[in-house]
This record gives sequence, C-alpha cells and structure tokens, in this order.
Amino acid sequence: MSQSEAKGNEKGAGRLYVVATPIGNLEDITLRALRVLKEADVIACEDTRETLKLLSYFGISKRLVSYHEHNEMTRAAEIVIELEQGARVALVSDAGTPGISDPGYRLVHLCARHGIPVEPIPGPSAFVAALAASGMPIDEFVFAGFLPARATARRKALRALAGEPRTLAFYEAPHRLLDALEDALEILGNRPAVIAREITKIHEEFLRGHLEDLVAAARKKPPRGEITLLVGPADGEITHSTSGGTGAIPLARRVEEIVKERGCDLKAALKQAARERGLSHREAYKQLLITRNE
Repeated sequence: MSQSEAKGNEKGAGRLYVVATPIGNLEDITLRALRVLKEADVIACEDTRETLKLLSYFGISKRLVSYHEHNEMTRAAEIVIELEQGARVALVSDAGTPGISDPGYRLVHLCARHGIPVEPIPGPSAFVAALAASGMPIDEFVFAGFLPARATARRKALRALAGEPRTLAFYEAPHRLLDALEDALEILGNRPAVIAREITKIHEEFLRGHLEDLVAAARKKPPRGEITLLVGPADGEITHSTSGGTGAIPLARRVEEIVKERGCDLKAALKQAARERGLSHREAYKQLLITRNE
C-alpha cells in the first residue's frame, strides 16, 4: 500500500465504484453492478434522467448527482470530499463503461491522488462487443475513440494511424459517418471494415465489407443510432497467416519483407509476422532461430 493510500484510509475514506451499465439491452447489467448500485450512498451519473430510467427499471432509489464533461472539473472535487468522509459512490455514464469516451477520468485520477480506493465493476462496452462479433483480427487492436469532428483534424488523426497494422476501432456520430468513411478510404486505403450499429438494441446491425463498400452503403442509406466503426489491416497484411502449411513463405523471409516495407526494426517486424501467423512471440522467435540455422 502506498503512503497516499494509507493516508486516505486513515481518514476513513469511502470507495469509488466505476460501474459499467448496459449499452442497450438492460439484461446485460451484472448482478454485481445491481448490488453496488443498491448499496451505494450516492450515484454520480452523466445524465440523471438516463440513469433514473435504469434505476427505476430495477426498482432502485438513490440520491443522484450529475457528473458530466461540463462540470467534472468542480464536481470531481466535491465527490472526493464525500468519499473522504466515508461515502460509497457509484460512478456511471449514460451507457457502457465510464471513462471510455465518457466522463470519469478526472474523478478516478483525483481519487488515486488522494488514496481513495477505486473498484471497477466491469460490464458492457460498445467497442469490445463490436470487435468480438466483427470477424476482424482482434488479437491486437487500437481503440481510438471518437475521431475529431473537424475535417482537418480528422484527416490528421487518420494519417497518424495510416501505418498502424492492427485493427482500428472508432466511435462515430451518424451525421459524420460518411465524411469519416470517405477520409478513411482516401488515407488508409480500401481496407476491410465493419460498421456496428445499435449494438444489443432491437435494430442491431453489422455492415461488413471494405471501406469502399461502406462508403457506397452510407451514401445510399445513412446509418442511424450509436455507431462503432472498425477498420482492419490492409488485405496484404493478413495474407501470410499460415504457420507451416503449403505455400507459406519462410518466417525469416517474411520478417525481412516487413522490415523493408515498414522501415521498422527486427523486433517489431517479428512481432507483426507472429501476429499474421497466429503465433506467440516466443514461438515465432524459435522458428526464426531454426530457419536461420538451417
């Protein structure tokens, strides 16, 4: 236990619970989340009206305080005072996991600084659900949150990700989706992609194809609702997936190719080659040594 944590506990500090709530289907809430919400002294929520709907559905009545992007600078400090006085506070967002493209970071960070225990209550997250059902390679991925709303900033953000070989996950607003898709197509190339819409809700939908296909689909019928956009590695980056079958190029040669293509060092190239073939880094390193000694 750190000195700051010990100091916080000496003060009789309460506990902050970071509670994930359903992103659509209310049956996705966990038994643990329900227990914590029932036992909390106060619930800090992004929108009290949205949280009240959830609590009413499960017959829970609690004191609510608003905690959102416009007041978190001051409200975080107020909540910490209650925590230091021994309160049990549950932090929730409108849907999903607090802090993941939602308010929460400032409060958690402040609690950590003051030695107040923070306990995660895991549960739904839209981008995790989208990745799981996408059919994309997801042994490694990059979650980039919301792309910037302004075109110049959005294109700059995409250019920064252009050399990223892992699957990319974004949140996007429906009215900006077409612009984001067009920019992604131009900057990232015609990569495999998935639009996951209204996950866990009645109108849940997965649109799969390449960015070019999704641009055409969005022009024809703009998607509505909550959207997660997934962009996979370029087709050429996942064609070397066999580890030893007929037609697979030697691992050492593939590593050399990646070094030349990306201008990266040997370690990074080996990691990429291992990912392409579904190998652990350790197994890929063994194969590389065997190949070089032959």
